[in-house]
Amino acid sequence: MDIEPIKISGLNEFNRNLRQMNASLPKGLRLANNEAAGVVVDWAQPRVPRKTGRAAASVKVRSTRTMARVSGGSKSVSYFAWLNYGGRVGRAGSVRRQFIKEGRYLYPGYAKNRDKVRAILLSALVEVAKDAGLEVTHE
Repeated sequence: MDIEPIKISGLNEFNRNLRQMNASLPKGLRLANNEAAGVVVDWAQPRVPRKTGRAAASVKVRSTRTMARVSGGSKSVSYFAWLNYGGRVGRAGSVRRQFIKEGRYLYPGYAKNRDKVRAILLSALVEVAKDAGLEVTHE
């Protein structure tokens, strides 16, 4: 499964121009990215195996103004990569989980919801531009 990221040409310039207009406007871009990435989080979290719930709780949005990301795991949930991808762990690799290159939760969540993520990003970016007082037309 080779999943292409959604690339928005001109987003960096748009961000810079928003900042020149008003320093608080670029925050809307980060919130738009958070909303779009939240779709993947909502899909992935219920599918992560639960013993204590810490692994599922570690699936979070980590967005910036120009990039939306979803990550799983943390210092205390270092086993998330094993849950997601599989492999061998434990003494002499005694614990096995089938290795899946694409992972089980994050990339499949993005692949299944890509159109929804794209639609949320588009409508949120249009809203940010309108809030900045710009006239917006899109395809």
